[in-house]
Amino acid sequence: MMSEEPRTLKSVFQAAELKRIALEGTYEANSPTYHQDLADALKLYQECIQIINKASLFSPNEGLEDIATSDLPYLLVNYRIAELLQKVSTQSPSERKAVLNATREAYEKFLHLLDNYSILSSSDSKLFADYNEDPSAFSTISTSDPTARRNAKIANFKAEKELKKKLEYMRSSPRYLEDGGDEEAVRELYLTNVAFYTHMTFQGLEGINREAEILAQAPAPSTSQEATGEDDERRRRAAHDNDGYSDRLDTPLSTLLSSSNGPLLSREGKPLRPFMLTSNRAELQRGVFRPGHNLPTMTIDEYLEEERRRGNIIEGGGEASFNRPEPDEDNIEKADAETMKAREWDEFTEANPKGSGNTLNRG
Repeated sequence: MMSEEPRTLKSVFQAAELKRIALEGTYEANSPTYHQDLADALKLYQECIQIINKASLFSPNEGLEDIATSDLPYLLVNYRIAELLQKVSTQSPSERKAVLNATREAYEKFLHLLDNYSILSSSDSKLFADYNEDPSAFSTISTSDPTARRNAKIANFKAEKELKKKLEYMRSSPRYLEDGGDEEAVRELYLTNVAFYTHMTFQGLEGINREAEILAQAPAPSTSQEATGEDDERRRRAAHDNDGYSDRLDTPLSTLLSSSNGPLLSREGKPLRPFMLTSNRAELQRGVFRPGHNLPTMTIDEYLEEERRRGNIIEGGGEASFNRPEPDEDNIEKADAETMKAREWDEFTEANPKGSGNTLNRG
């Protein structure tokens, strides 16, 4: 059986690029094929790294002019790995931290390779130096002044937009075609592509630091969260059996249901389940089919009679107001009182004619 011939760097890199471009299309991130293709793309780029290292394609003793034009795209392999790692889905903060660390490492390898070949611009070299001083606190905007930060963000956005515009122009021009174009123009296209992804690398490193700050505030998983509910219930039952103490204020429903048919008291006389004291069994049986609501204890007539006795019912008005008792002519004091009351009312009406108190509508 013939052994399989080793694949070339060009073929592996092209296969990885096709996988990556497909992932940037209309893929559903939740589909199983997406995760599989993502893993395949990462594996292909890792294979590119192995071939590059084995062939010593890039050497720290060389300069940019020593790199062949056709080899310039391979400078981006570590960036592509970092770019794909950002898309890996995780289930916990610890897994996400591991992914961020791997992404950071790939970004750093990409920048170190460019720095060895003096490909970084003066501004990018300064950013790289700032990053090496304190990687975890790195930011493309070092100032705390709100206005200066806003201006810096606008400058970053404009630089990114200009690089994208330049790349679009180059790729649409025949001079910059990768196959059959002018070599100097193609070389310029590759280096402009590297400059664009260098800019995106610093943005990515800053994003990693911001996300790492959020993950650092996430609560650490405790052993109780990893234990199952069945194990927790078993421990509570064991504690209850040992000393009768439980840290729960309410007894679990499962415990009540499981112990409803068990003994009422323990050997030491401690209650093992809820119970109710009744006078006899007949009274307990009568309460089985009782309604769930409270039944009335008196009729409406009895209620009204009780309210009338308490003085809560005011009688009079309506037809009852015409049923006035006949005056007692023999009761002189009561007659005089009625006469004085009528006279006072007449005097009041004479002194206060109708409408005399309304002063709002007078001219």
